[in-house]
Amino acid sequence: MQMGRLAKASGYALVALMIAGSGTRGAAQSHDDHGGARSEPHKPTPQENALVQTVRAATERFKDVTNVAGPGPEYALTFGCVSGGDFGAMGLHYLKGSILHDGEIDKNDPEIILFEPTRNGGIRITGADYIVFVSEWEQKHKGEGPPSIDGQWFHLFDAPNRFGLDPFYTLHVWAWKDNPNGTFVNWNPSVSCDGFNAR
Repeated sequence: MQMGRLAKASGYALVALMIAGSGTRGAAQSHDDHGGARSEPHKPTPQENALVQTVRAATERFKDVTNVAGPGPEYALTFGCVSGGDFGAMGLHYLKGSILHDGEIDKNDPEIILFEPTRNGGIRITGADYIVFVSEWEQKHKGEGPPSIDGQWFHLFDAPNRFGLDPFYTLHVWAWKDNPNGTFVNWNPSVSCDGFNAR
């Protein structure tokens, strides 16, 4: 497999490995931020609620997807089921490869649809993940700083990293699955990979 910069035609299987990050350059969170338990519950702001509703609208058509084959031919399961042990899991990442390297973020068209495996061998939608490589973002958005959607800063996975990949920004939105640690953190302790059987 190619490390470093992912090729447009191949290497999509490595993208889910990258999803473990968090933070902005200057404003982004670090990849070691696992979203630990809060001392008191966070009451979502109207802007946060609006973003969740936007993501739900963008992914509504996948709500009834239960087959591990995923949400359709445009999407590919990129790396089994991503688990963080004590931190919970991110689950299954179905990547829309055609927009991975466009250097843009469109809140109505997330790069990744997130699912969790179910005990009966199926899958259930949990949210979406937006991802953009730092170099591709900066090339198209010079001087703008890190990306954000409706006030939510993306997380930075910097280099060098354990995957040997170029730096990227990512933002998870747990639109269909409650996350007690926050709607926009990477790991969800309510998600488990226990029901996943690698194929």
